[in-house]
Amino acid sequence: METHEISNRFLKHFEQRGHTRVPSASLILDDPNLLFVNAGMVQFKPYFLGEVPPPYPRATSIQKCVRTGDIDEVGKTTRHNTFFQMAGNFSFGDYFKEGAIEHAWDLLTKSQADGGFGFDPARLWATVYEDDAETAGLWRKVTGIPAERIQYRGAEDNYWDMGVPGPGGPCSEIYFDRGPEYGREGGPAVDEDRYLEIWNLVFMQELRGDVSPKKGGPVLGELPKKNIDTGMGVERVAYLLQGVENVYETDLVRPVIAKAEEFSGHKYGRDHTDDVRFRVIADHARSGVMLIGDGVTPGNEARGYVLRRLLRRIVRSMRLLGVHEPVLPEFATVVRDAMAPSYPDIARDFDRISDVMRAEEEAFLATLTSGSRIFDLAAEETKSSGGDILAGDKAFQLHDTYGFPIDLTLEMAAEQGLQVDEDGFRTLMEEQRQRAKADAASRKSGHGDLSVYRQVLEQHGETQFLGYTDLQATAKVIGLLADGRPVRSVAEGGKAELVLDRTPFYAESGGQVADTGVLVGDGVELKVHDVQKIVPGLFVHRVEVLSGEVGVGTELTGSVDAHRRAAIARSHSATHLVHAAVRGAYGRRAAQAGSLNSPGRMRFDFTTAGAVSPDVLTEVEEEVNDYLQTDVEVQTYVTTKDKALELGAIALFGEKYGNDVRVVDMGEYSRELCGGTHVDRIGQLGLVKLVGDASIGSGVHRVEALVGQDALRYVRKEQLLVSQLASTLKVPTDQLPSRIDDVLGRLRNAEKEIERLKTQQVLGSAGSLAERAQDVGGVALVAEKLADGVDSGGVRALATEVRNRLGSRPGVVALFAPQGEKLSFVVATTAAARDKGFAAGKLVPSFAESIGGRGGGKPDMAQGGGTNPGGIDQAIAALRTAIAAR
Repeated sequence: METHEISNRFLKHFEQRGHTRVPSASLILDDPNLLFVNAGMVQFKPYFLGEVPPPYPRATSIQKCVRTGDIDEVGKTTRHNTFFQMAGNFSFGDYFKEGAIEHAWDLLTKSQADGGFGFDPARLWATVYEDDAETAGLWRKVTGIPAERIQYRGAEDNYWDMGVPGPGGPCSEIYFDRGPEYGREGGPAVDEDRYLEIWNLVFMQELRGDVSPKKGGPVLGELPKKNIDTGMGVERVAYLLQGVENVYETDLVRPVIAKAEEFSGHKYGRDHTDDVRFRVIADHARSGVMLIGDGVTPGNEARGYVLRRLLRRIVRSMRLLGVHEPVLPEFATVVRDAMAPSYPDIARDFDRISDVMRAEEEAFLATLTSGSRIFDLAAEETKSSGGDILAGDKAFQLHDTYGFPIDLTLEMAAEQGLQVDEDGFRTLMEEQRQRAKADAASRKSGHGDLSVYRQVLEQHGETQFLGYTDLQATAKVIGLLADGRPVRSVAEGGKAELVLDRTPFYAESGGQVADTGVLVGDGVELKVHDVQKIVPGLFVHRVEVLSGEVGVGTELTGSVDAHRRAAIARSHSATHLVHAAVRGAYGRRAAQAGSLNSPGRMRFDFTTAGAVSPDVLTEVEEEVNDYLQTDVEVQTYVTTKDKALELGAIALFGEKYGNDVRVVDMGEYSRELCGGTHVDRIGQLGLVKLVGDASIGSGVHRVEALVGQDALRYVRKEQLLVSQLASTLKVPTDQLPSRIDDVLGRLRNAEKEIERLKTQQVLGSAGSLAERAQDVGGVALVAEKLADGVDSGGVRALATEVRNRLGSRPGVVALFAPQGEKLSFVVATTAAARDKGFAAGKLVPSFAESIGGRGGGKPDMAQGGGTNPGGIDQAIAALRTAIAAR
């Protein structure tokens, strides 16, 4: 049975039982605890937590998931994957344990002819939480499974949560017995290779904190209702039903391995080391395509860093299979063809996905070249010092800075007859992981500290937002917090978080900054500094009490800073128009990757495969301003998501949309799903002026623009600057470019002449320096501290000239040039000195410590720098001692 058919049967089974089919959420959601969606229930968390009422009592989905905790284990076993699909059915206060067991058992054991999976009931086992006799009894009642095939297990195995603060609960797992050829008898408690887990039924009823109950942590409280969250591993069921050994041999994954076989000439299944590489390629190619499809771009932080690491591991694995040519776009094509039937967006957006992968591979191949040079230097230093083990910090530097996985470093070291200090490397890796954990722990804990906000939501409902039409409104205080704790009142001078039953203030979201303004009541005045949606539907106003005292129940009139709101609205509308113009220039692949809409200024990030031409950006600016002249009315309306997409509205990557969406329509030119505030007519923008652009990561470009009066002030300032330049250079403004080119040309010529004269001056001292050579153990040593300010090029030229003047004598020249708080140095040796065993590069370590320096080079010349100019005399003495000792 093909994997797509397995997914379709699952969804159809639960739809027939009253479940609403819900599309997979994006892999990136606005959750402070998660880098990526890692479980099917993530998009339903607000319903489990009671933050918002569920729109349906039952749901089913096939959720895209990425788990990255075991990236280094992928390929080494057949059980670890980063990307996988989790089929799930969910009950929000509807059916509970008995219903979940009944639905799962029916689908698993029903014949394939009747729409089920056709598993033999005699080969299915169940596990339950160690003190959950109720569930064990339900298994026997509902399915007739004998007691000996039901096993009790502890919290480590049969308590489920996401690994972060949030919902959780005891669970019951379903296992399939693969047969005696796969391991020992005795059930899942004895052998989880033979007995393979295929479905986990979670009885979602509790809220956990920072420490999971799996590890002995406390339960913070009960969820508002008892819920069901199940997860069936689509890929695991696929390889059982397809009669293959593991997920890598299933219909959606094996084609990637086949393409890698085609490229490399190696065959999967013949060599364990090669098989590991094939599995890494297959797993990471799927993950990479799906992540890019959901808007992630390679980078050096957070999600971007994970994606970059996945893609680079593919390239590295292919190199170890002997393939040095670009491969990522080809693998992307295979993944597209395999996954598109379930995820058509992958096919629609494939040009952009392929471009991102191509750009990242090109960048990494260049990085590999740079990193290889660093490795070669480290290997040379190791061998020159008589060692045969590459230091752990060198291996870590290659990993951390250049993306070299440790096994690539091991392979390169072996080629040069070296070993690697793996223990030292892993110690540094662990220190980095601990720093990352500490950093993550220092961030907002997400769900563990939101109970007070949820209580306000449960008692009073969602905040009614009036700000689309009203900038002033009267409201009542329904929640008041100080230092994160509920309080009855806050007096003058105090700061607080205040929740209103209705508000005209926009809460920061969708790239648009929050409104500011004032709240005024009977004898009380507050300044609104910020507004945030701490939990969905609840607007939390961060305020300062300017006078009087505010308390729960106080009636206040809120007034938004209208001038600031108008400037923000102009910026947000400008962002939509710039987005449309950029897509017109670069096509669908130019997808929005972030934005910031603040008063009078906008920032827009978009994905792009290559360089962004300044000419194109000029055309974008002109096109947007031309369109402003049409003064089209900006219309907003609410419709279904499907209808909006039919109308051509753009949905942004990573955004979570409900069934009903708000569309912002600026004519046929721009139509987007958006919850922000906008102008009434586009002519109100006045002027949009692009003032900056830059690449901010692999495949992501940023443009910044000023809007309205801010843009006009910028243009006036530019005009004034041009006028001043024209006046200073005494030419008309249209002749400024040629006049400036002329001035710069003469300046460059003058600088070259100055450098030539400085070099002549420096070289003029070569004769006197050579004459001061001292005999040290039969070697003519010239070791001198030069005057401040001689650059490294001058030092090198002088050392070469002094060496030449030493003639055929064995000679060593060492010149040190202070440059503020740093210094540069050059060591040069004559041929006769080298014949006596004095190599320039090997002399550097004798004095490097004295000047806090490092450097290297060839036997005839070495150079480097240092951070301690005060140690030059000590360095000269150390060099003299080293030469004398030979």
